[in-house]
Amino acid sequence: MDNAEKLIEKIRGQNLNPKPKWWHSFQNATVLLIFLFAIVIGSLAFSVILFAIQQIDFNLIIHMSHSWFEFALGLVPFFWIISLAILLSISFFSFRKSKKGYKFTAISLLSYCTALSILLGTFFFISGGAKWLENSFAINVSLYESVQDKKIKMWSMPDEGYLSGTIESLNDSAFSLSDFNATKWTVDFHGADIISSVRMRVGEKIKIIGKMTSKNQFKAEKIRPWGGEDRLKNNSEN
Repeated sequence: MDNAEKLIEKIRGQNLNPKPKWWHSFQNATVLLIFLFAIVIGSLAFSVILFAIQQIDFNLIIHMSHSWFEFALGLVPFFWIISLAILLSISFFSFRKSKKGYKFTAISLLSYCTALSILLGTFFFISGGAKWLENSFAINVSLYESVQDKKIKMWSMPDEGYLSGTIESLNDSAFSLSDFNATKWTVDFHGADIISSVRMRVGEKIKIIGKMTSKNQFKAEKIRPWGGEDRLKNNSEN
């Protein structure tokens, strides 16, 4: 008995029947849907990571005691980093099980999945969707700490030289600032480095590097706009 006959005999012995064509079509369609779902959701996660990075002012990080890497990790929610890793894994393994998955090496397939998520995520970020998604999570998920919450914490350490808030009144050399905890500060900005996009006016939100000289008194060395989008627009001016 040759190998083919042995195989046929084994199939008959185990009472195995070939699956219908529609089952294979359904299986392939399911795998494809899982792959597309993982890519789309992974791209959303990547877009929020981009949004968090946008909020980092790298021109000011060089003045901080922590490295830019530590600062970035402190601002980017780990939820999105872990989600991206999980979804990339799902997209990778789902495509590997597709009809044509065997044609790709593991490295090339992982590269394609990552590139596709980055491309879609970048588009979603540019369109403003990442900010909307992040804000929606912050509003609707009670345990979620938003990028803005983290940013406020990092820029609310006056004893370490970092202060932020809204200008309430000002004169030629000092202004009154209300921080995000509603604490009032008198800030001396004489001689401070003020980026051109900062409008020194009542109602302007800013972040400051300097030093606390006494209770509720602060000496500004550098003043930058609060929003990350202003930072991106004016990087070339620094």
